[in-house]
Amino acid sequence: MKKSAILSLVLFVFFTLSISAFAQDMNPEAGKLYNEGNKFLKEGNYKAAIENYNKALKINPDHRIYYQKSIALKNAGNLEESKNALEECIKKKPDFEAAYNALGGVYFSMGNFEKAVTNFEKVLEISKNNSIKNRVKKNLSLAYARMGNSALTDGNPNRAIEYFTKSVETNNYDAAYLSLAKLYSELGEWDKSIAASENALKYRASISKGGPHYYMGISYKGKGDLAKAKQFFTEAKADATYKRTAEYELSLLN
Repeated sequence: MKKSAILSLVLFVFFTLSISAFAQDMNPEAGKLYNEGNKFLKEGNYKAAIENYNKALKINPDHRIYYQKSIALKNAGNLEESKNALEECIKKKPDFEAAYNALGGVYFSMGNFEKAVTNFEKVLEISKNNSIKNRVKKNLSLAYARMGNSALTDGNPNRAIEYFTKSVETNNYDAAYLSLAKLYSELGEWDKSIAASENALKYRASISKGGPHYYMGISYKGKGDLAKAKQFFTEAKADATYKRTAEYELSLLN
């Protein structure tokens, strides 16, 4: 799975709150500190933002203050404290979908993909906003894909297939389709590998064409269709990543 595909995760960690509107119904002093914290947050001064949020929370432990504090903490690289702030936020408002999404993002950054999945699924459970649901499905798909990679590292290809399948069922993630194509080719399930490769090309956003073409070549070779195998290996060798292996496969077919 390409690193660039995973790095797209930075897009989903936090939803934006309507800050000025929210501050109006807080305790006036807490609201003032909250707005000051938001100003510092926007400027990238996370230490000052956190200090103001902490002062505001002593006056008014509002869920929105905890949420904004968690953003500052996350941006400052303090994942554990960001997690704690989000947990406090959820205690104050258990139906606050943005907090579950953010908590999922924090757990993802911490490498706890199972808890990331749990929190992303919670958003899908409670949200009535289809736009938000679609955004969170991307997050959930990425988390499942990471779980698939972890299963591969642990030497459990069948479990990996389960997670990659959940990933593509959730959001047609191209890199997860590519992982499925590779796994199915290694297991000799040629038709499934071809189908996964075709979907990797159909939904391609973060991967090159070389991978799907290469595994289609492997699968058609396994099925005994050497003409199609040559066709796809020829296409795969145009990709620098697969050039040598595709040329090797072609040499075996000539």
